[in-house]
Amino acid sequence: VLQVGSDAAGQALGLHPRLGGLLNVFNEGRLALIQRTGYANSSRSHFEATDIWGTANPQSSTGSGWLGRYLDVLPRPLDALAAWNTTAETPRALISGTSGVPAIPNASTYTYASPNRGAAAAQERVAAQTMAGNPAIGRPHLAFVNSTALGAIATLDRVALATSYTPTIAYPNGGFADALQTVAGAIVRGIGSRVFWLQTGGYDTHAGQGGGGGGDYANLMGTLGDGLFAFYSDIRNQGLAGDTTVIVFSEFGRRISENGSAGTDHGAAGLMMVLGGSVSGGIQGTAASLSPGHPTLENNSGDVRYETDFRSVYATLLERWLGVSSVPILGGDFRAGAPAIF
Repeated sequence: VLQVGSDAAGQALGLHPRLGGLLNVFNEGRLALIQRTGYANSSRSHFEATDIWGTANPQSSTGSGWLGRYLDVLPRPLDALAAWNTTAETPRALISGTSGVPAIPNASTYTYASPNRGAAAAQERVAAQTMAGNPAIGRPHLAFVNSTALGAIATLDRVALATSYTPTIAYPNGGFADALQTVAGAIVRGIGSRVFWLQTGGYDTHAGQGGGGGGDYANLMGTLGDGLFAFYSDIRNQGLAGDTTVIVFSEFGRRISENGSAGTDHGAAGLMMVLGGSVSGGIQGTAASLSPGHPTLENNSGDVRYETDFRSVYATLLERWLGVSSVPILGGDFRAGAPAIF
């Protein structure tokens, strides 16, 4: 592994060998590794656990999301691109009561859908924009539809501006890196989005996980680490690293023992990473022991027991980075004992 030092208990720690780029960010002091994050009685369901991390409520996997509630407290009228979802479906975290979030999985094809071409298509867009500009006084439902359509049309040229960006560094191939490059373009072009959501999958490694620098898991680490390092380097080259923070998490960790198929099954606590030019990097929390019966383990020593409530990381981001009170958004005060990542 790539050595990064020791935790508070003196346990030597390292990163996967395919995370060389993130090691560089860590050595710059701009990557925080927050160990054993999670919540009590972790759900083992991908769907329920993902929604719990989205709602920030282990007792409820339905309703609005923590980032959606953040958007709801922003001044009105809310910019149509205040948040930008790069996946096809809006994640639970971005669902809100009053704030719409566009789903733009491929910014290069995000255009006004018209059967026509050229001047006819341009005229059709102008006509649609004119009709959507009708305030529909006394007709609240039509007014809502019109305002939503007007907001969507207004985003087209701004998204196109982001796709025209030429990065300062070559990004890896693949959808995750492509999405990161688009986000970098939106930041550099000053689109104004406060929140971007990206996902990368394939981590359900029940079989053939592989060890060391090879195998399926190594390829996943390469996709994640190479993409994030390219994005961070690009943003840093543009002088915008101090304006950008990335939080990395999954719906749950994996069990610490290998199963019969050379993989690992659904676990409990996991790792969160935060990187950016304003991040106070380093190792947060303590590592789990692999010794049976150790208090850092649970479920007959098969799982990592959580130490840091994931909502305390959210609280730090809301308070110290996004500049809002975390208590009403998270439905409780999770600031005490929150990791010092800024």
